[in-house]
Amino acid sequence: MNKLIITAALTGAEVMKDQQPALPISPEEIAEAAYDCFLSGASIVHIHARDSSGKPTQNLEVYREIKERIAEKCDLIFQPSTGGAVWHKVRERAQPLELNPEMATLSAGTCNFGEDVFFNSQDTMETFAQEMKARGIKPEIEVFERGMIENALKLLKKGLIDSPIHFDFVLGVPGACPGNIEDLIHMVRAIPQGSTWTVAGIGRNELVLATAAILLGGHVRVGFEDNIYYKKGELAISNAQLVERVVRISNELDRDVASPEEAREILGIRRKNQ
Repeated sequence: MNKLIITAALTGAEVMKDQQPALPISPEEIAEAAYDCFLSGASIVHIHARDSSGKPTQNLEVYREIKERIAEKCDLIFQPSTGGAVWHKVRERAQPLELNPEMATLSAGTCNFGEDVFFNSQDTMETFAQEMKARGIKPEIEVFERGMIENALKLLKKGLIDSPIHFDFVLGVPGACPGNIEDLIHMVRAIPQGSTWTVAGIGRNELVLATAAILLGGHVRVGFEDNIYYKKGELAISNAQLVERVVRISNELDRDVASPEEAREILGIRRKNQ
């Protein structure tokens, strides 16, 4: 079994400071939170940017500042979101790809997202896939529903993404696939042999699915984007606290945690010049 890759999803596009006072907003805060997660055991940092008012933004220069600040501190794999917020247009969402990151997310379909709809047409998916392939960016295929796996396989068949595919199962989003262990196992059984996968459990699903992923040989995403609580009724004090818990559980289950360099090897990522 490969070492465990931990992704820290620090901010997201939905959580606000009044819900989680420790939420990192500014580039400085996001970079500091990323560094703390690196020290705690994360090897990938998943980034959503915010503007000076705290509103989600896909602005290239904000992402550039975040990326540079993180690179000054540590060797984390920088993984920007191309999902953005549900109201962002496709070209807005694509801006962080101009930074040529080692990885980026690629959402593989449309689903209900709370009271909104997260829209990803076939053309949108192909646009992101083509740009990532042209730039040598490893896509992380974001799967919110079972059918999105089939959408990813269609991209593979068209030569728009390469094998082995890396999936991220985002489970428990209101309106999309629930976050039960049975749902995770169903997803894992549906992906091609040789693929790698991560699970991001939303809210109360985070800890249970993280533990299941450790046992099943997958990888784990935690952080305020997905869950702001450490336990029921108790806010987490930091993203790093959530990373530390996964490291502790993985160590107890006798599975070592991957460094950023080991994560690159597991995922087949070729290091880029910063």
